[in-house]
Amino acid sequence: MAIAATSLPLMADNNNPFFNYQNWKTPHGTYPFDQIKPEHYMPAFEEAMKQGLKEIDDIADNPKAPTFQNTIEAYEKAGQMLSVVASCFYNLTSAETNDQLQEIEMQLSPMMSEYSATIRLNEKLFQRIKTVYDNKAKLRLTKEQSKMLDDIYDSFANNGANLSPEDKIKYKDLSARLSRLTLQYGQNVLKATNAWTMLVTDENDLDGLNDDTKQMLADNAAKKGKTGWMLDLKPTTYIPVMQDCNNRDIRRELYTAYNSRCVGGEFDNTQIIIDIVNARLELAQLFGKTTYADKALVKTMAENKDNVYKLLDQLRDNYMPVARQEVEEMQNFAQEHGFYAQLQPWDWSYYSKKLKNEKFQVSDDEIRQYFPLDAVQQGVFGLAKRLYGITFKPNKLIPVYNPEVYAYEVFDEKGKFLAVYYADFHPREGKRGGAWMNDFKPQWMDGKTDSRPHIVNVMNFTRPTDDKPALLTYDEVRTFLHEFGHGLHGMLSRCQYASMSGTNVPRDFVELPSQFNENFIDEKEFLDTFAKHYKTGESMPQELIDKIKASSNYHAAYACVRQLSFGYLDMAWHTITEPFQVSDCQTVQQAVIDFGNNAMQQVQVMPDVPGTHMQTAFTHIFSGGYAAGYYSYKWSELLDADAFSVFKQAAQKRGGTIFDKTSADLFRKNILERGGTEKPMDLYKRFRGGEPTVNALMERDGIKAIVIK
Repeated sequence: MAIAATSLPLMADNNNPFFNYQNWKTPHGTYPFDQIKPEHYMPAFEEAMKQGLKEIDDIADNPKAPTFQNTIEAYEKAGQMLSVVASCFYNLTSAETNDQLQEIEMQLSPMMSEYSATIRLNEKLFQRIKTVYDNKAKLRLTKEQSKMLDDIYDSFANNGANLSPEDKIKYKDLSARLSRLTLQYGQNVLKATNAWTMLVTDENDLDGLNDDTKQMLADNAAKKGKTGWMLDLKPTTYIPVMQDCNNRDIRRELYTAYNSRCVGGEFDNTQIIIDIVNARLELAQLFGKTTYADKALVKTMAENKDNVYKLLDQLRDNYMPVARQEVEEMQNFAQEHGFYAQLQPWDWSYYSKKLKNEKFQVSDDEIRQYFPLDAVQQGVFGLAKRLYGITFKPNKLIPVYNPEVYAYEVFDEKGKFLAVYYADFHPREGKRGGAWMNDFKPQWMDGKTDSRPHIVNVMNFTRPTDDKPALLTYDEVRTFLHEFGHGLHGMLSRCQYASMSGTNVPRDFVELPSQFNENFIDEKEFLDTFAKHYKTGESMPQELIDKIKASSNYHAAYACVRQLSFGYLDMAWHTITEPFQVSDCQTVQQAVIDFGNNAMQQVQVMPDVPGTHMQTAFTHIFSGGYAAGYYSYKWSELLDADAFSVFKQAAQKRGGTIFDKTSADLFRKNILERGGTEKPMDLYKRFRGGEPTVNALMERDGIKAIVIK
């Protein structure tokens, strides 16, 4: 179900903006954030669920024979008000949360599970859907309609519609339990991250950090009423400290705190992990599946766990020898610089940056001078214009949910309105870590009217200081490109139905547009368009661009096996065939850590640190929807490298450019515009002319094939 037109009247509530959402006077019907208060959500959710269930009952009780229009399209259009309320609420619980919203979120969790289960287990509704599905061959459906029919039928079948009455009750209870557990897991991570701080009172302990970072840490302390430098676990603190701080004890303490979040204590997630994976296994077994992965992978490009392990193992066999060489090189480098102990995880980023600077004479601090946020943003927008002809115009009349958020109108190459785009750049107390794209409103067609999307990119970039603009690191620019690629997937969508549009695609396909976009960061043609020194305005010199290009494969193998370790961990938890049990001789914490270590051991290149493990804060798989799907990042890397090779080949031709319009048009029409309207491999082959291989990825990473199975 998705946002679509509905004629049902709303219960009157003149003080609640959600009860008048169809008549908002904001530009393009955007959310009137300045009018929405926490107390508005629960009444709006309650009314929206009432409306949604009434719409579902009307479909199920329709006396007319089931058709695609009166059943499938009607189901697609049901739940408009709930989509409006939920899109606002859940976007804000990630980007602008507070105690009130978190309390509401906990109250909502069982209500939303109950609502979804009530619909999924509505036998009359499912029988109408099944009737249309069984007669599919007789219907004259478009590819998108056919795919939507399959998806809707499968969504019911995969959510219990074909279960026995007893198993339907079990499914309903398990779904509600998982909803509560995953929500609690994510909230624990956010709370544990925000709860930890360390006040440094001697500036010498921060030797190695640049002035901007130290100023940020001093500001953190001042906000807490302290004198000194306040460290926390946000990326804007964690990354520069791990890379630059000469004080090894500080690095160790920060690393240990970051990687022991939610291991024991007030926000312990270890038992929650066990409860989540056991509930997922029980749920999968209700459907006759041996493991949760068997259930989760059915609708993906990978299709099954064997293909996932084939990819992971293939990359492991080719990248691990090089990763070990990289670690040995780092150990030798550290020894040459007076460090004679074995490298520990809190040493990696520190010595890796120093070795990189020595090998390529390029430093992040030097590069940052050419990446002021405003210029980077114009560069990213300019890339979209060169490839797809779209432009961005700021509109201050569009309400925003925080004064730091920027709102833009997006126009296509003919000047026609295309989308609303929100950009939210800097960390705040109420914003979770990381970076992401989401929509406040998806794209769909209402008859012949193209209802355009409202897209948001949320990041956690370094803040400006009193005397300097926000200067982004190389990795932050890459992150911007990545999330903006997701944004383009949403903004350029041209689909009939909301549930098929934009990023509504399998997990192992959704990262293609984002990771494809990252490729431009190493290209001189792209850097020349925006990378200028924030003081002098001079373009990034050719020598520095050459160094960036030369260093682009630096520690690619280490980075790959690190991602593989997360993929193996994910698959290990979700391919268990029996409920996870804690033995009598172990604590819960140690059992979870040992299981994780065993899963990741085959790609381990650094020592274990007792009492730490990232899985207790691994929100991707335990609260973020990537369960049995984390491999998709590497799967998508394979796709993006293969896709970008098309542009590289075009650039190598006489008079060619990396902004090749022919290739961009093919990518836009077959990937970015089509959402989930067809099987991903069919869309990809239409763009590429064939299936992808690992060749382009390994070539990009500078890895010589040892074995390709």
